Amino acid sequence: MKAEKARLLNDRIAAADRQAKIFSGWLLLCAVGAIVLGVSFTRFSLAKARHASAGRDELAAANSRLHAEAASREVAETQLRQLQKMESIGQLAGGIAHDFNNMLAIVIGSLDLARRRIEQDAKRATQHLDTAMAGAQRAAQLTSQLLAFGRRQPLAPTALDASQLIRRLSELLRRTIGGKVDFQVDPAIGLWAIFADVGQLESALVNLCVNARDAMPEGGKLGISTANVRLDRDYAATHPDVAPGDYVRITVQDSGKGMPPEVRERAFEPFFTTKALGKGTGLGLSQVYGFVKQSGGHVTIESHAGLGTTVHLFLPRYAGKASENDRWQAGPETRLPCARDNEIVLVVDDDEKVRELAVDALRELGYIVLQAPSGDAALALLEGQPRVDLLLTDVLMPGMGGSRLAERVAEVRPEIRLLYMSGYPSDGIVRDGMLGEGLALLTKPFTVAQLAMRVRQALDGTAVAA
Repeated sequence: MKAEKARLLNDRIAAADRQAKIFSGWLLLCAVGAIVLGVSFTRFSLAKARHASAGRDELAAANSRLHAEAASREVAETQLRQLQKMESIGQLAGGIAHDFNNMLAIVIGSLDLARRRIEQDAKRATQHLDTAMAGAQRAAQLTSQLLAFGRRQPLAPTALDASQLIRRLSELLRRTIGGKVDFQVDPAIGLWAIFADVGQLESALVNLCVNARDAMPEGGKLGISTANVRLDRDYAATHPDVAPGDYVRITVQDSGKGMPPEVRERAFEPFFTTKALGKGTGLGLSQVYGFVKQSGGHVTIESHAGLGTTVHLFLPRYAGKASENDRWQAGPETRLPCARDNEIVLVVDDDEKVRELAVDALRELGYIVLQAPSGDAALALLEGQPRVDLLLTDVLMPGMGGSRLAERVAEVRPEIRLLYMSGYPSDGIVRDGMLGEGLALLTKPFTVAQLAMRVRQALDGTAVAA
C-alpha cells in the first residue's frame, strides 16, 4: 500500500515536472518571440523615423527652393515692370521730340533765312537774330537728349577700344570735375572692342562724372575702370532686357552721398532730378540710359545713401578690331551749293509752315519749287508736270505717308530723285519700319546750309542716309 502511494506520488511529480518543462519552454518561446517582435518593431520605428527625417529635410529643401524661386521671380517681375515703365516714357519722349523738332524746323529755318536776307548795316537786328537762333539751337539740343532716352537719336557707331577712349578723355574729365575730387582711371589692357558712337559714349562718361562731382561738394574719390565680362543665363534671367554673352563693362564709381532706394529707382527717368531749380534738367542719366540701350547694352546703378554710387555700363563685345581713328571730323562749311539748269523740286509736307520754309529756302538757292500738302495732291500735281528733278517729302503724313508716295512716284516717274525729311532721325524710323535702310534723309530741324547740302547730294546721286 505504501509502495503504491509512493509510485503514484512519483508519477505525479514526474507529470508536474513535465508540465513545468513544457511551461518553461512555452515561456522561453514567448520571450524569444517578444524579443524578435521588439527588435523588428524597433527596426521599423527607426526606419520610419529616418524616413520621416528625410521627408522633413526634403520638405525643408523644397520650401527653400520655393522661397528662392519666388524671390527670383519677384526680382524679375520688378525688373520687367521697371523696363516697361522706361519703355513707355521713352515712347512718350520720342513723340514729344518729333513734334518739337517740327516746330524748331520752322523757327531755325525762318531765323536763318531772315539773317541771310537782312541789310548789312542792321547790326542790332542781326544780334537779336543770333540770340534767337542760339535759343532755338539749345531747344534742339534738348530734343536730342529726349531722343537719346527714347532710343531714336542718330548714332554713328564705330569699332573702338573703350580703354583707349578713356585714357584720351581723362584730362578733359579731370579739368571738368575740379581739384577737390581725387580722380583715377584704371583702363584694362587687352579690352575687347565695342561698336558704339564715340561722341555719345564720351557724353555719357562726362554726364556720369559731372553727376558724381555734384554728389561730392566737399570732395571725394571718383574712378573709371573697364573690364571684359560675361553675363550668363542666370544673370539674364533676373534682367529681362539682357541677352547672355560677352560685354565690355565701363564702371564709374564715386564716394559721394549716394541715393536712397526711391531716388535710385527713378534715376534714369527724363526730367527727374534732385538738384535745385535751375541746376539741372534731369536728362543726364536718361541720355546715358538711352545711348546704352540703343547700342544694345545694359546699365545698372548700385547706390545707398551715404555710401556712394557705382554705375556699370555694359556694351556688347564687337567681333572686329577697334579703329585707330575713332572720330570723324567735319570740314569747315563752304559756300552753299545752289541749283543748276533750272532744277525743279517738289516739296510735300502736311505741316504748312515747315513746307513753306523749305519752299522759301529752296527758291533762295535758285530752285524752281512746287509744293503739295499730301501724297494724293503730289501725285495729282505730277500728272500735269512734265519735269520734276527731286521729290522732297516728309516721312510721316496723314493718309499716304512719304514711303508709299515715293513708291507710287517711282512707278510712274522713275527718273525723279528722292530725299526724305523727318523729325525722327534715320535709325529711329528705320528701326520702327517707317523707312528702309540706306535712304537719304534730312533730319528736322535743319538750317538752310543743311537743306542745300542734302538737296544737292540727292540731285547729284551722292546722298547717303542721315
